[in-house]
Amino acid sequence: MPTGRCLCGEIRFEIDGPLPPIQICHCSQCHRAQGGPFATNIPVEAAALRWLGSTETLQRHESSPGKFRVFCRVCGSPIFSERLNRPGILRLRAGLLDEPVTSRPELHMHVASKASWWSIDNGLPQHAAGYPPIA
Repeated sequence: MPTGRCLCGEIRFEIDGPLPPIQICHCSQCHRAQGGPFATNIPVEAAALRWLGSTETLQRHESSPGKFRVFCRVCGSPIFSERLNRPGILRLRAGLLDEPVTSRPELHMHVASKASWWSIDNGLPQHAAGYPPIA
């Protein structure tokens, strides 16, 4: 069962079932929220995510209408994002997972707004905008 935690360890979780592939988002919001050229997300069903211990340090921020970013207010680690138009799906940040991680990247999305200083050269499918269907 995959497990993970934030930087300070206040937020810990496990995921019931296999991990879906990692989606790499290059939108401008992810640049700012992650402090880097992209976010690495794993779309998981909210019902499959089980919190281990307290969730009191989880903080929600509505970064745009209908989109919420959730982070640890102690260490600032981004935990997941969720959209009102995709109920029950959390985009968990892949960097939080404990090794070994069996999931691998499957695609890049929002590449039309990718950071100019970052090149994409790994051969994965690229989507100019939008969210591909969740498999």
